[in-house]
Formats: sequence, structure tokens, C-alpha cells
Amino acid sequence: MSANDTPRAYDAVIIGAGHNGLVAAAYLARAGRSVLVLERLDHTGGAAVSSRPFAGIDARLSRYSYLVSLLPDKIVRDLGLDFRVRARTISSYTPVERAGRPTGLLVGGGEQRTREAFARLTGGDREYEAWRRFYGMTGRVARRVFPTLTEPLPTRDDLRRRIDDETAWRTLFEEPLGVAVEQTFADDLVRGVVLTDALIGTFADAHDPSLAQNRCFLYHVIGGGTGAWDVPVGGMGALTDALAAAARAAGARIATGHEAIRIDTDGRTAEVVHRTADGEAVAVARHVLVNASPHELAALTGDAAPEPAEGAQLKVNMLLERLPRLRDPGTDPREAFAGTFHIAEGYAQLATAHAQAAAGELPGAPPSEIYCHSLTDPTILGPGLAERGWHTLTLFGLHTPARLFDRDNDAVREELLRSTLAQLDAHLAEPLADCLATDADGRPCIEAKTPLDLERDLRLPGGNIFHRALSWPYAQEGGGRWGVETRHANVLLCGAGAVRGGGVSGVPGHNAAMAVLEAAG
Repeated sequence: MSANDTPRAYDAVIIGAGHNGLVAAAYLARAGRSVLVLERLDHTGGAAVSSRPFAGIDARLSRYSYLVSLLPDKIVRDLGLDFRVRARTISSYTPVERAGRPTGLLVGGGEQRTREAFARLTGGDREYEAWRRFYGMTGRVARRVFPTLTEPLPTRDDLRRRIDDETAWRTLFEEPLGVAVEQTFADDLVRGVVLTDALIGTFADAHDPSLAQNRCFLYHVIGGGTGAWDVPVGGMGALTDALAAAARAAGARIATGHEAIRIDTDGRTAEVVHRTADGEAVAVARHVLVNASPHELAALTGDAAPEPAEGAQLKVNMLLERLPRLRDPGTDPREAFAGTFHIAEGYAQLATAHAQAAAGELPGAPPSEIYCHSLTDPTILGPGLAERGWHTLTLFGLHTPARLFDRDNDAVREELLRSTLAQLDAHLAEPLADCLATDADGRPCIEAKTPLDLERDLRLPGGNIFHRALSWPYAQEGGGRWGVETRHANVLLCGAGAVRGGGVSGVPGHNAAMAVLEAAG
């Protein structure tokens, strides 16, 4: 369509074919609405994609987002998705050296094994009992809060009454999380394992008065009402492929290679100007749903830009010819890497890394965590690779804010990657480099993405995986009924920057669709 053609009218135009945009498209199309999805890239999925990043190697990795916790079963059922997740039998393994001896903490494999692992590390039952009480509390909160994510926003007081536990409310919603961690646990390693869920993509100290760490922690422990993080069978792209198929089957039109550049609206009807291979085109809609960051939304509507966002993570994808052996002789690598493998994430180490990064320096001991998708779901490996013992590794580094890469993104990336892998190598009986596969061009199968890389590739503002600081899951002053509303009556934000956004959840997409259907009802 050229700019001179008569624009086609739709009930809804959705900007961005990431998972939230596809959820919204599927719900609205199934409700009989005419839907157009505009995607600037040549494929759907956004950050929730699978790809083959290594030349000549048939391994389909979850390139950006990689685990599932916050996706409600309700969305999978409502949309009839052909999508499954698989639970990990091991929750985590954290290596450490104690009294000159390599050891570690393995959480999972049954209550008795976990209790014994705590006792071996800490010398008694105190820390394990504290762990059970603490996560019993977060589990109760999860069962009460998670169902509210696909309902109209509760008020703060309503959510507090629903949780019905003043200690839990104070711990998670009012005091810096570090207070509870230090009061509840005595062992530095155990404290660190607990705190890591508060720091994923979030640059904050345990005692940050903003409580950014609390909000991040909350979203990491409420998923599914259990806090479990599961492996998407077939990789993360299996979810967005299923969503795109569901949207198309319901009648939605998905146009890739179409970049939205402007939204003009009077609050009742909107025109979306978008760029195509043939020039500019216009789509008219009663509602526009923006599955992009609040920064992108402001640019499209001409509104004032929100506060700058900043990411704080290193994402590394690897393919190995074999799993490395561990220095800890009592732990099988197939168990250690099946869950979350914590590296340099003791409580004091995390505090030091944060202080160094806040001072503008790369952490001396960069904290990170690793997991092996193919141990739980080998289907992402091509024929023969699994039988030969090949595996994927996904690493997520913490406390590396985007500002650290401003001087020279490529050089700092390489420096950080070397020091991060050195921290891992300190717990291995053989260098990781000896286990890396090589691609068809003879290069090691490893790729690293900084916040600046994510900003360039995915338009994540500042490389922030949540688009901006996570919000509390209750109504904000001046906000709307669903947490997706903007100052324009018929323009909704359905990306991760919406209230209750962040993570692979589909929640903002669901809630934006519900807001549209309510308005029409």
C-alpha cells in the first residue's frame, strides 16, 4: 500500500509482534475483531525467539529470553496453544570453597537431599529450616498474588488484604529485601542464593531504598503460584511460533517488515503510519496496542519521553561438545548445570560487585548464573548432537549496567566475558574453553550480548529487559484499570513496560486485549 492508497480500517492495530503483541492479537481476533500486527523485523517473536546463532550447527537456542515462569496457564488454555514447559528436577547449584575444599550447595532432587546438602555446607539444620520457612512464606504470597495478574488491578490495600500476612507484606513490599535476608539467614552463600532473584536485570543493592530489588524478587517468586522457572520445550521460539499460529488461525493479519513510525489519534480513531518496502502506508484503527517500550510509545505519539532506562546484564549463549567436570567431586555436572548454576554470587560478593559497578568499574568477580537447556529438553539439538553429548549453556551476568560499556562496547564486552568465564573456570576441573564446540568456520560457539547490544538489536531502552523499572502489581496513582492505559484513550501499552509487565508472561497482552473488549462492550 502506498501513502496515496485508501487506508484499511481495523478494530485494532498492534505494533510489535513479540509475545505480548501476539497474545493480544490472538485474544482480539478470537473475539471477532479485525486485527493487524505490524512488526519491523522480518520475523515474529521479539526477544522470545529461537535461532541458530552458530554457523553450520543445527542447535536452536533461546537467544534472548530463556525460561518460563510468569506465563499463566489460563493464556495457554484460552488460546489453545500447542506449547509445553518441562520442570527442572534441580533448582540450583552453587559451588564454593570451604576450608580449602571445593564443595557446593545443591538445591533440589527431593527434600531429603536438599536438607542433607544444607547440612553438609553449613554444619547443621538451621539454614535449611530458615529456607523452608522463608520460601513457605513466598509460596503463600505467590498463590494469592499470581491469579491477580490477569484481573483488573487491585488497589494496594486490596492486595495487602488478599495476602493477609503482615510479616510477608513488610518483608516484600515495605522493607529493603536485605533486611529479611540478613535476619533470616546466617550463611553468606545461602544469603547470596536468595538475593540473586532480586537482581536479574536489576541494578540494585540489597538495601536499595527504592525497593527495586524487592519488586524484581517478587516477580521471580510468584510465577505460576509456585515461583518455579520451567524450560520451554523446543526453545522459547516454540511459544511465539504457537502464538503467531493462534493469532493467524483466528484471523489476525501479521505483517513483518513493517515499521510503525507515527500514531495520530483523537482518542476515538487512530492512524498508524508505517514504513514498508514500498514506502509509507497508513492503517486506521479504533484501538492501537503498542507492544514496545514506553520510550518507543512516546516517540510514536510525540509525547514527552519517560525517565531513561538502563539494563544491567550480560547474556551469553554457548554450545559445548561435553559438559565440563567440576572440582567438587560430590556433584554430577548433569545435575549442577540442570538447575541454576550460581557463580560468584555469595552475598558479600554481590555487594562488592554492585559497589564496583556503581563506581564505574567492571566487577572484579562478575556474578552470573548458568543453566543447560538441553539437559531438560534435548529437542533443541539437531539429529546426532545429543547422542554425541553436546549441550547448550545459557549464562546471565549481573551488575553490569549499560554505562560501563559506553566507552567501547566491543572491548568491554570481551573483557567482561573473559573475567566472567574465569570465575566459572575456578570451579571446574577443566577449562570451559576445552569443552566449547566450534562452528563451520572453526570459531568457538559462544556469543555475548551487552545491554548496548540488546538496545541495538531489540530496541530495549538502555538494554533494559523489562523496558523500565518493574512496577508493583497493584494500581498506581493516575493509572488505569488494567495497567495498560495511556493518556490517549484508544492507545494502550501492552509491552513489558506496562504495570505487571516484565518476563515472558503474556500478561500485558492479555490485559490490553481485555481493556479493548471492555471498552467495546
